Amino acid sequence: MILYFEVAIPIMINNLKQGRILSIDAFRGITILVMIFVNNVAGVSGIPHWLQHAHADEDAMTFVDVVFPAFLFIVGMSIPFAINSRLAKGDSFWQLQWHIIWRTIGLLVLGLFMVNTGRLNQDATGMSMSLWALLFYGAVILVWNVYRFKQAWIAWCFKGIGIALLLYLAWIYRGGKDGNHHLEPQWWGILGLIGWAYLYACIIYQLVKGVSGGIFLMIAICIAYYAICQQPFIRDSEYSWIGGQTGNAIHTAIVLCGLLLSLFYFDEDLDLRGSKLVSRVSGFFIIMMITSTCLRPQYKVSKIYATPSWALSSAAICLVVFSILYYLIDVKQINKWTSFFRPAGANPLLTYILPDIVYFLLIFLGIELPDVLSHDVPGILWSACYAVLMLFLVKGLNKLHIRLQL
Repeated sequence: MILYFEVAIPIMINNLKQGRILSIDAFRGITILVMIFVNNVAGVSGIPHWLQHAHADEDAMTFVDVVFPAFLFIVGMSIPFAINSRLAKGDSFWQLQWHIIWRTIGLLVLGLFMVNTGRLNQDATGMSMSLWALLFYGAVILVWNVYRFKQAWIAWCFKGIGIALLLYLAWIYRGGKDGNHHLEPQWWGILGLIGWAYLYACIIYQLVKGVSGGIFLMIAICIAYYAICQQPFIRDSEYSWIGGQTGNAIHTAIVLCGLLLSLFYFDEDLDLRGSKLVSRVSGFFIIMMITSTCLRPQYKVSKIYATPSWALSSAAICLVVFSILYYLIDVKQINKWTSFFRPAGANPLLTYILPDIVYFLLIFLGIELPDVLSHDVPGILWSACYAVLMLFLVKGLNKLHIRLQL
């Protein structure tokens, strides 16, 4: 007698290439390296204009203004792999939604704490800013570290301690000059903005079932939503509240641009290869640049105001950078050099918060760097060296099994 067993095969949204994509990891690692550099060089006096953020009303963007969009773009490139990986592991629909919501909450909490750190009133809080910040980052590591204990309850004990510490720090926090302010989202911080865009993009990706045309349409809808909300009949009326999500819509558009490019390169059902792939990617680039150019006279290019022209130009730049990396790393197999960026690419959250940890630790210990490192060329060179040092430090922390995952 022959017995037949039915095996539940997870329904994938897209048929993606298996395994880690080195070019995406390298792109993520390079972006984080540049982020550390530009954040540190922002405190250096006498730096050239191209190393500074363009002013809000300047109608321009600099090299620095592309770093945040690059983060959003990479988030988008990773979403199809992350969601399909969860489905392949057997996650149900609701398990997947909970995972997405949990990651979003994590990013919002991190952004909220980081934004409020600089407003902390030490007298009212009863704790120095540096100590409060160090305890916060310690709690982050406890909550989001990937533990390797055979007994799961040990890991949950560490996570529980971290959560309790976060709640305590939120409870004692007092901010502002008068010390009467609690933790509040004046804005959500970089991580928080990424969190909102990630949430919206995940919802859209599932709603359109990974269809590239649907994603392209949603990019257009995000841009159109911004344009409509800028019209006087919305902006200057009792319905102005409708425009409260314009910034998130533009950030989501950047994430969706990265998501769409990921499908072009790695969705095997699309089967885009050779000249077909080049024409599709080139066409996407041209559409973004033409749209950016057409919208610029009306809305300008501004990172601060999160305008469509800034978003589309940044996404187009990211498309070019990634395409070059893909050709070198995945096509030509020139990839040995990527080993330097892999630790940061595989542990992006720790790499992101590590410079802040070092900064507050130096303050707590009363250590000051030589004044020469905060001016002109020496400051720029030090910022570059500092960024490289952070990547080496992350590599060492990886060996100690400190790896954060939302």
